[in-house]
Formats: sequence, C-alpha cells, structure tokens
Amino acid sequence: MAIPEFIKSLRAKIGTDLLQVPTATVMAYDDRGRLLLVKDMASGLWGPPSGIVDPYELPSDTAVREVWEEAGVYVELTHILGVFAGTPFSGVYPNGDQLSVVATVFSAKPIRGIPRADYEETSDARFFHPNELEKLSCYPHFHVIRQAVGQSQPYFKPATWCPETP
Repeated sequence: MAIPEFIKSLRAKIGTDLLQVPTATVMAYDDRGRLLLVKDMASGLWGPPSGIVDPYELPSDTAVREVWEEAGVYVELTHILGVFAGTPFSGVYPNGDQLSVVATVFSAKPIRGIPRADYEETSDARFFHPNELEKLSCYPHFHVIRQAVGQSQPYFKPATWCPETP
C-alpha cells in the first residue's frame, strides 16, 4: 500500500505510534465467478485491491480508484459486503509504523480492463477460481473477509460494549 501524503504528514508528527485509518477493499467477481486479486510488491502476498481513504474522499470512490490503480480494471460496485477491524486488520510495518484499519469491503463486477500489475504496489494481478485461492500465499485478513462474506447480510462483528451498571 503506497503511503498517501496526508499519512506521511501525520507520521512526521506522531512517529511510529499507532494510527487508525479507514480503508476500502474490493472483492471483484467476473461473470465466471472468479475473484480479482493483486500480489503486493513488498510482501509477495495476494489479496483484494484496497487502499486508504483520502481526506474528503468517499469510500466508494477509493474502492473504484484502487482497483484501477492496482490492477488496471474498472469496476462497478454492487453492494457492501461488510465492515472489518480488529487484530487481523492491524500490524507493524518493517519501519516500525503501527497501523490499524477499519475496512469497508465492497463487492464489485468488472466493467472493463485486463488485470495487470502496476509495478509500484503490485507485481501481479489476475482472476482466480474459488478452488485456486487455498493454494495462494495471502494476507491473513483476506481469509477473515472470505469466511465472513458468505453470509446473506452485510458482515459486521457484533458489539461487545455496554454501559456500566450502577
């Protein structure tokens, strides 16, 4: 994931302290039921196209833009699959930056374009049949999303917070 300028500016002020950011992720399925994935240049791991929502940007615009930038495919978003956060969606980068994300995950269908890597963030991009996914080295959070999105309703983890009783 490329580092947006506003994140670089924040990092100059807070260093490597934990930063929570909104992201958009796209599960784009073609007419044959194959899922579009991209291979991250830095880690070599596969996952759906995703990125940080820029200030004042709609998550839906982030979603469409990121698929285009990372995979060269223009998509139409069809619905929200879920909102995800927590430990599988956080980590520490090799430079020590701590990041936690709240990911809005969209379903989409490709409109045009042939998957291709951008060679800045991604080294490969292609569609995979569901039975091919288990053989890939993928981000752990991708497996969390895949397990949850098979439900008929948009996914969210149920609330655990409640007010203290007097």
